[in-house]
Amino acid sequence: MTEIRGRGRAAFAGVLLMVGGFLNIVYGIAAIGNSHFFARDTHYVFSNLKTWGWITLILGILEIVASMSLFTGGDFGRWFGIVIGSLAAIGALLDIPSYPLLSLAIFFLSLWIVQGLAVYREPTAYQAGEQTRADAT
Repeated sequence: MTEIRGRGRAAFAGVLLMVGGFLNIVYGIAAIGNSHFFARDTHYVFSNLKTWGWITLILGILEIVASMSLFTGGDFGRWFGIVIGSLAAIGALLDIPSYPLLSLAIFFLSLWIVQGLAVYREPTAYQAGEQTRADAT
């Protein structure tokens, strides 16, 4: 039972990572193209809107790669997802001048992903024994 819950949490985080990746790819492409969606004449922490568009696009691609890595299983996918989710959260905070509410939404989505991946644990032998006994009855 705990193994199913743990894998379900990692799969859910993988789906959220994929959604966040697609959102970052779309917003990155829009920022590179100087879309009218973003606020004009804003001051950015580093450089301009096109630079942040490229950074957001690259983060989105890395999020998609991390979600695919999570679906294959293993510890590498989990740790890669935590790192990329953390970078996406930091990137979302730095994107606040261009689209404030959307940046906060992506920030909290990234925090949810990192939390879901960080609390995932493999079941212990004791828990696996409990599951076997419960299935036998």
